[in-house]
Amino acid sequence: MQRHLAGRTFGSVLSLFIIAGIAFLYRQVIPANQTTVALSLLLAILAVSAVWGMAVSVFMSVVAVLTFNYFFLPPVGTFTIADPQNWVALAAFLFTSIMGSQLSARIRKEADAAHSRRREIERLYKFSQKLLGEGNVIQLMNAIPNHIVECLEVGAAELFLPQKDKFYRSGFGASHLDEEKMKTAFLRDEATIEAQNSLYFIPVRLGVRAIGSLGISGARLSRQTLDAVGSLVAIAIERARAVEQLSQTEAERQGERLKSALLDSVTHDFRTPLTSMKAAVTTLLASSRADAAQRKELLSIINEECDRLNHLVEEAAEMARLEAGDIELHFTPTPIEEIVDDALAQMKSSLGGRRVDVKVNPDLPRVQADPERTKDILVNLIDNAHLYSAKEEPITVSAELTGDYVTVSVADRGPGIDDFEQGMIFDKFYRGKDQRYLVRGTGMGLPIAKALVTAHRGTISVTSQLGHGSVFSFTLPVARGAEGQR
Repeated sequence: MQRHLAGRTFGSVLSLFIIAGIAFLYRQVIPANQTTVALSLLLAILAVSAVWGMAVSVFMSVVAVLTFNYFFLPPVGTFTIADPQNWVALAAFLFTSIMGSQLSARIRKEADAAHSRRREIERLYKFSQKLLGEGNVIQLMNAIPNHIVECLEVGAAELFLPQKDKFYRSGFGASHLDEEKMKTAFLRDEATIEAQNSLYFIPVRLGVRAIGSLGISGARLSRQTLDAVGSLVAIAIERARAVEQLSQTEAERQGERLKSALLDSVTHDFRTPLTSMKAAVTTLLASSRADAAQRKELLSIINEECDRLNHLVEEAAEMARLEAGDIELHFTPTPIEEIVDDALAQMKSSLGGRRVDVKVNPDLPRVQADPERTKDILVNLIDNAHLYSAKEEPITVSAELTGDYVTVSVADRGPGIDDFEQGMIFDKFYRGKDQRYLVRGTGMGLPIAKALVTAHRGTISVTSQLGHGSVFSFTLPVARGAEGQR
């Protein structure tokens, strides 16, 4: 109030100087007719009213009429009005100046109100953006009071949630608000506004149901802003709960899918070697007179199936170690053709007579990689291509330089992978829906390859077209320095 009164006093004093300046200008410097003087005074009044409001402009209008009468209307130097028409002129001038001042003041007031509403909308938008950034319910509850203080520029804020019977405060947790009034705002579902003290206690409603209450202090806020804040807080809390519940549901769904995939893998991939081993052992036990060749063949079957079971267990253990980060890589500059040769040598017995085309430029720079683990990546991709393509179709292994990486690709001419499955092909235990019962495997080869590529700071991807085959590609960083060049 004192500040407002001081502003009016300053405006009134300044208006006196403005009128004196105009009178001096037209009396001593630039002689002008009465119309010019009147219009100049009127413009000055409108300008003052736009800045200091109606009260100062009315005061200035009265002073301007007296000045105009004394200095410019005959008889000059007195307040006497000789010509009756001058009474009309003075009255018209006073009426016009006051009406103009009123309109100017109203426009200024409406402009200030529009600016205030714009500021409130900007603050509410900023507040809503802050709320959207919080996904966890607990973090959101603790952050809401601080977001209110920051975005709405208030002194303190506090949130009360009856379900937990807990208060969440801004700042360092010091209580600045009356908690009983906050509980009352929730129980009665009505706001308590103490505008003089800048205190507000409002319910937080979700629809027509109150789910909590807010306490705000330290700033003047409109009722519309308070209602909007309450609604935004309610929506944010409900959204966070919904997202958390959705995440939990999705995690349960993924867990069920993983269990199903694991059961499917165990059923089809562990049962097959066990069945073969059981049949071979049963035959040995039942055929006491079996010749040496038959016994050797049956024992070979048992040995191969034991190796197969051991490989399945090793894959599962490898995947567990990779997920736990319990793997040590020994990086060294390595020629990519050596990795390809080692992988093909390991796969020689499995590939049998299948043709493998190798297209590796001998001038490629060395890659920074663990040779043994990189070989495992390539072995998994080649084995995958071997399993999912016809035996008479060749497999192509290629490598090329792509910026600071060497891209290694394994291409097959199998049935291909549709777009929907390409996004899941690197998931654990996932196998193509059309091939899972036709091809042996656990669905862990590609996830292992992906985990190893990621550990090498590279990327892995697949490009496929149904009926024409697939191309699996992974990148390895080029070794830096002279030691890494060919």
